[in-house]
Amino acid sequence: MPDRIDAPSIDRIAALVRQFLAKRSVDRAVGHGDNLTDSGLSSLDIVNLMLAVEAEFDIKIPDRDMTPANFRSIAQIGALVRSLREMA
Repeated sequence: MPDRIDAPSIDRIAALVRQFLAKRSVDRAVGHGDNLTDSGLSSLDIVNLMLAVEAEFDIKIPDRDMTPANFRSIAQIGALVRSLREMA
């Protein structure tokens, strides 16, 4: 899936994830398909990541899309961002 999403967007999402992990003193590489909760993010971190993604990409994520599945991995977030940008 990451190959169908533009690399700059994936890089920006990965940078946001690294920031949240750093706040938790977690220093590990996270692959695009890795589960973010398993990588060290709490449910509150995921909610804050949703808000950060909205701000980073200047988008509004509809309530129906604020699901754990859409924020399970960097690749899933990238797919969501791509679909919302295509709809705009």
